[in-house]
Amino acid sequence: MLRTQGLEKLVVDLRGNGGGYLEAATQMADELLEEGRLILYTEGRARPREVFTATAEGNFEASELVVLIDEGSASASEIVAGAIQDNDRGMLLGRRSFGKGLVQEQSSWPDGSATRLTIARYYTPSGRCIQKPYDKGVEQYYSDYYDRVAKEQYANLDSLDFPDSLKHETLGGRTVYGGGGILPDILIPPDTTGRSFYFTELLFEGIISQFAFDYVDQERSDLGQYRTAEAFTSVFVMTDELFEEFLNYAERNGIRRNLDDLKRSKYLIQNRLTALIARNLFSTEGYYQIINQQDPTILRAIEELK
Repeated sequence: MLRTQGLEKLVVDLRGNGGGYLEAATQMADELLEEGRLILYTEGRARPREVFTATAEGNFEASELVVLIDEGSASASEIVAGAIQDNDRGMLLGRRSFGKGLVQEQSSWPDGSATRLTIARYYTPSGRCIQKPYDKGVEQYYSDYYDRVAKEQYANLDSLDFPDSLKHETLGGRTVYGGGGILPDILIPPDTTGRSFYFTELLFEGIISQFAFDYVDQERSDLGQYRTAEAFTSVFVMTDELFEEFLNYAERNGIRRNLDDLKRSKYLIQNRLTALIARNLFSTEGYYQIINQQDPTILRAIEELK
């Protein structure tokens, strides 16, 4: 998802984006890279190297750029992130991406079944293989993901130890690391300060989203005064009365209030509730204008762009 701050500054949020196609990834990277810059290449044991480069069609080639990734970023997201990092085009913030970079070819059979055969892998411009190793078996493949997240999420880049074999160089000579996934330039740990069981229960049971939907449905005439998402963001206030109404609604639907958790998570609950009200009024544009106000990675990205 592209979020623009004028044409001069861009934040590209690829967090949690676990899918997508090669064509879509190259098209997005093409929008951001100058003509002739290498986006990625694919290569397999029995498949020759296929190279993908940027064309002259990009609309954001001169914009200042920050890209956000995390452990949920995979495949197409990693192609874009790797291309940006290896070309020294922008800064990457967040946490190491998942590490999914296989090219598969499907063969269909008469009985309606199909076989997908891995024929090649994705490589970033510096030669890093996006796919994390799986030569030690499926169990190790998945446990590596959790081990890596636990190890890296609160670390800094200087404390991470990589063998020389995993070192690669960007176009400008900076050192980047392979080993599967894309490691950002700045590690941002997950923000757990306001998390609680109560907040999680409200989310999983859909209480916040349902209350927001009902509230907008009942108050649509009054909420009509907000003509744009920007107007709503700058004017709307979550009053104590409205928040108490929400808490009572949650209790009527089986979620008893926990005073300790509520004290810890109040600002998160209010932010999410306001954002979902905005989404019902202005779709995702309204949602992200609210939710980003308390997103530490977004806030750090804005600081970097300044």
